[in-house]
Amino acid sequence: MSADAEDGEKETPEAVGFWDPALKSTRNKVFFKWGRTALLLCTFILCVLSLYWAVQFHSDDKVSNLKVWVVDFDNSQDALVGPAVTDLARQIATSSESKQNLGYTIKPAADFEDPVAVVQAVYDEHCWAAIIVNPDATTLLRDAVSSGNTSYTPSDAAQFVIISARDETTFANYITPSLNSFELQLRASFGFEWVRNLTSQSTNLTSVPPQAINPAIAFNTLDLRPFAPAAATPSVTIGLIYLIILSFFNFPFMMPVHGMFMKPNENGKTLKIPQWLVWRVCSSICTYFFLSLFYSFVSLAFQIPFSNDPAPDTVSANNPNAYGKGSFVVFWMLNWVGMGALGFPLENMSMILGFPYSALFLIFWVITNVSSGFYALDVAPGFFKWGYAWPLHRIVNALRTILFGTHSKIGLDFGVLFAWIGISLILFPFAAFILRWKMKRGL
Repeated sequence: MSADAEDGEKETPEAVGFWDPALKSTRNKVFFKWGRTALLLCTFILCVLSLYWAVQFHSDDKVSNLKVWVVDFDNSQDALVGPAVTDLARQIATSSESKQNLGYTIKPAADFEDPVAVVQAVYDEHCWAAIIVNPDATTLLRDAVSSGNTSYTPSDAAQFVIISARDETTFANYITPSLNSFELQLRASFGFEWVRNLTSQSTNLTSVPPQAINPAIAFNTLDLRPFAPAAATPSVTIGLIYLIILSFFNFPFMMPVHGMFMKPNENGKTLKIPQWLVWRVCSSICTYFFLSLFYSFVSLAFQIPFSNDPAPDTVSANNPNAYGKGSFVVFWMLNWVGMGALGFPLENMSMILGFPYSALFLIFWVITNVSSGFYALDVAPGFFKWGYAWPLHRIVNALRTILFGTHSKIGLDFGVLFAWIGISLILFPFAAFILRWKMKRGL
């Protein structure tokens, strides 16, 4: 038999059954590694996925963290409307279930020049909402009774001030239902006292406008920045998950391209390591530049407004873009910088961990960013305070300013994102060194 034939026989191992004694050592290794890997994945599920569930754990017990200012401007003599509103707010705030109710805080009218100053405070995010009893609310109600004023409007007595584009989920789940409940409770308590007051004065109710008897008072809702259109939802919520994933794609797709510089060419030359690192950083920035542009085009294609004029802070407006006709460019730049803040940490960890563990870090990165970016941290457990510094939280905050004209903290938002990029670039050479060290050892 020739040597080639013997080599051929050696290269073709004999296949045996699963329980064959000859596979005992291999089976033991496989069982051990399978068990170890399964244990790792199970531990990962408990430790990392729990973060997503935990962000809303007992959130109903933290609703009082959503502060609502109650300001009484009813300066009428023997006022009825203002005291009724503040008494109800105080009653709710001191009840045994106060933690499950909004954090009603009574503010003296003397702290504000006029109701507009309270509206400005809501816009500036000093509180989540405000209840304002308008000046002369009681006087207007009494005048409607005494003069038979049929043009009296109950909702002129008071107003709710909200800004739903700040966080549409929080408003839909907590704030709006609670304010509606507040109005119903006030109508029930005030209506009874008001009718009794009228009858005790022997008022001829037939000459009184019906709306001045029931409901007598109501609330006008001033939503400074309504959340609309519905097509904008992906831009500030689920769509941002794809921004993270696209940032991750830069490494596995581009790494083979970068590796071409480190393979000897026909002249036996390779690129110097420092210049290779500079190339990788610059090429990643350029890649994010174009990926973020086409990611931004998706929002533009579905007619999300990007060219509306800004609006005054204290006036209700639909989709006032903070930067007017330049808003799309700012939107694109935010996505570009955001991609860098999300992508460079992923690239560093991909080099350090390698495949398949880099996929676990991607899941960790998605979950921690989604948990801190998509939910109001005011009602989250205190553990999640770190979320204010996480990239996606700052991106969402800035996006709401650009798209809806909410209170701007865009300088802080960009500053935090640039900080993530800066720290990642400092760590980049060390991560690349670990990658080369592992490659040389076949790890």
